[in-house]
Amino acid sequence: MSHILAILVENQSGVLTRVAGLFSRRGYNIDSLAVGQTHDPGVSRMTIVVDGDSRVIDQVVKQLDKLVDVIEVSDISGDEHLDRELVLIKVEAEPEVRGEIMQIVDIFRARIVDIGHHSLIIECTGDAGKIRAIENSLKPFGILELVRTGKIAMVRGQKYGEG
Repeated sequence: MSHILAILVENQSGVLTRVAGLFSRRGYNIDSLAVGQTHDPGVSRMTIVVDGDSRVIDQVVKQLDKLVDVIEVSDISGDEHLDRELVLIKVEAEPEVRGEIMQIVDIFRARIVDIGHHSLIIECTGDAGKIRAIENSLKPFGILELVRTGKIAMVRGQKYGEG
């Protein structure tokens, strides 16, 4: 089962190495890892997606919690949450097919962020299914390059009228 771990850490050098090392020592491959500064410049948030048995992931969470620079660790997989990825796709785009590509971009509510003589770069955000779908829709034109950020996730807020 895939687990999404939200980890708040002190914004210090070496923290990423220590956190990733904990997973590698246990023999777990990290499927996705995204790190960025939060609203507090001294704190970064890591979103790590890893496949594993719940019992073992619980142990990893406990070990992460013991690391000096780790402020908080949560497995948000079971919580109601939103997740998104960003993808940039450079696609072959001769002038005669650009209209068709632009229609696909509109359908996915994506954006063209660069126009070259023979290519376009498209930016799209969404869940993994949406990212796969736009990638599959653009494959027939010839994908020249593709880069994905990895998943970021956040637990949903309490709805009005709840609790």
